[in-house]
Amino acid sequence: MQYRTLGDTGIPVSALALGTMNFGRIGRTTQDDADAIVGAALDAGVNLIDTADAYSAGQAEEMLGTALSGRRDDVVLSTKAGLPMDRSGLRQGASRRWLTIALENSLRRLGVDHVDLLKVHRWDPATSDEETLSALTDLQRAGKIRYFGSSTFPAHRIVSAQWAAREHRLSRYTVEEPSYSILQRGAERDVLPVTEQHGMGVMVWSPLASGWLSGAVREGREIATHRSQFMTARFDVSLPHNRARMDAVEKLVPIAEAAGLSMIQLALGFVTAHPAVSAALIGPRTVDHLTDQLAAADTVLPAEVLDAIDEVVAPGLDLAAHEKNDAPPALLDPSLRRRR
Repeated sequence: MQYRTLGDTGIPVSALALGTMNFGRIGRTTQDDADAIVGAALDAGVNLIDTADAYSAGQAEEMLGTALSGRRDDVVLSTKAGLPMDRSGLRQGASRRWLTIALENSLRRLGVDHVDLLKVHRWDPATSDEETLSALTDLQRAGKIRYFGSSTFPAHRIVSAQWAAREHRLSRYTVEEPSYSILQRGAERDVLPVTEQHGMGVMVWSPLASGWLSGAVREGREIATHRSQFMTARFDVSLPHNRARMDAVEKLVPIAEAAGLSMIQLALGFVTAHPAVSAALIGPRTVDHLTDQLAAADTVLPAEVLDAIDEVVAPGLDLAAHEKNDAPPALLDPSLRRRR
């Protein structure tokens, strides 16, 4: 396993981090499965584990807490808050009120008295940076979190938050969690340069592009998904962006084969090659999936392979930008870009 420092925190973390979104109802992963996955990951040298309150409505945190029993101090434990937990509008966002409640709920579900890292799951345009950073700083000073960060923030919001922390003499975001893969390279344009400039650690999500880079998705092959209703549109090759992804996959396969690598090794080796990236989050549903992904733990892609990838998907290009969940609100709501 390779290890890197998480930004300028000084914490050494494994280049592959365990994500737990599939624990519970979302991935139909049982407690026994979770126990086996966490145990195998730790035994393989993984020391960074990430979860979120929104994963199966808290079930993933509960299962992870059980799986970590007796081994809490062996990991850097990260969770997230901010996505809606119900339809009330009160159990979401980045206000002081909700972040305080959400963290207490997460600590209870995880069975711990603190987490090492709490990330705001998405930028909340209704809440000021000062409000959010002040709340997180207080939670840090209370010993309930060691560090805090952001997830899927646009680059300008990362910069805004860094400025606000300095302006108001508050602690700052030390980690960002963006979407990044061979098929989604937009983070290279602005997010990754900004995180490097501010000494932030980077944990990338969906490095296998929702399974497109797993090796199981090929031209003419039936695609089976465990979340069919949720995922079907992501693999409908009649859609132009999916057609572009399939074409790219078919060009990437011979690159991987020529290098003696699996598609998973190619994909994970690509994201961990970027100097801004601290860790790639893998989200196995089974121990077999974990084993396949851990095979990339020591993968280092040579320059010629990285050059070949650049020829297939240009640096900075997203093949499905709408799936990254980082679009500014004005791009989604026409009223926000029209003078009244």
